[in-house]
Amino acid sequence: MRYRLLKNTDVKLSQLGFGTMRLPILHNNEKLIDKESASELLQYAIDHGVNYYDTAWNYHLKASESFLGEFLHETGQREKVYVATKLPCWECREYADFDRLLDQQLENLKTDYIDFYLLHALDSYRFNKIHELGVADFMDKAKASGKVRYMGFSFHDDYEAFRPILDAYPFDFAQIQYNYMDDDFQAGDRGLRDIADKGISSVIMEPLRGGQIVKKPVGKLKEIWDSFHTDLTPAALALKYVLNREEVTTLLSGMGTMEEVVENIRICSEYGVGSLTEKEMDMIRVLRDYYRNETRVDCTACNYCNDCPEGIPISRIFTFYNEAHIYGDAANMREKYKKNVKNKHKANQCVECGQCEEACPQNLPIREDLKKAHSFLMDS
Repeated sequence: MRYRLLKNTDVKLSQLGFGTMRLPILHNNEKLIDKESASELLQYAIDHGVNYYDTAWNYHLKASESFLGEFLHETGQREKVYVATKLPCWECREYADFDRLLDQQLENLKTDYIDFYLLHALDSYRFNKIHELGVADFMDKAKASGKVRYMGFSFHDDYEAFRPILDAYPFDFAQIQYNYMDDDFQAGDRGLRDIADKGISSVIMEPLRGGQIVKKPVGKLKEIWDSFHTDLTPAALALKYVLNREEVTTLLSGMGTMEEVVENIRICSEYGVGSLTEKEMDMIRVLRDYYRNETRVDCTACNYCNDCPEGIPISRIFTFYNEAHIYGDAANMREKYKKNVKNKHKANQCVECGQCEEACPQNLPIREDLKKAHSFLMDS
């Protein structure tokens, strides 16, 4: 595994960070993490040099932190790794909530300290709200007490909202969404440069866009791949694009299978800054145009919306909808939708409560997109 320094420290972070938001589950229930399988994934990653493990209050319907804490505690490996988790800012209504939530997360993780603590999923509205509650004072005290070592934030808003947040506090790092599809989305390239200009580290989320840009190419997509005569897999090309940037300290991948863990470790052990060739960049430009033209919903399958009161599997439906177009496989995706999503959970059962849109970090018009997806996928 290759490592990069956390700026202004002697901490070396693995280029690959393990995101624990897409762990294997049982009975198709997000809260029921398959502990045996997930533990095997984590152990393989630790054994092969991955030292950054990212979780959050809401991942796996609040089960992810406790699983990670239990695994590290029972295996005696807490001191081998850096743990990152996030303050659920949407739960904060008064100053006391900051301390209450941090203490609960320390208990969940079975630890006395959190290495990397982030203000989660900030947009301008959410940041202004917690700023008024005194979050800067809380961050100072959390670090002074030793409960938190490094303070950062994760960002989901337009670029114009990014710099004011970045400048509002002496953060140690910032986490943004970045991949070859999203170079001009949210913080994007400009945000990546801003973070570097501040002299702090960047952590990258969604480098594979929720898996959207790494599936085996077929149809028109395969023709594009074949025309470039590359030996790279889609995952290798996507990760190589991010690893090529010297501004990046580590990238996160939400891995749910051993195949994904093994491949991502191989890629992040092989490639680094300056490894992307001109030919590969040309290929990315062509692929970017194709994906942008064929993608119907810019969903990254982060599953922040998976607590739908009607039980609608929102990101799964959008995957069917997108893949029908990207891979030219409408008949198969329609069949999967009709057979694998129960009628009581289909997109037309949406009651338009708007809860999903409030939770969506991509700010998607989910209610409208569900209507379009259902109409397309139910067409015979």
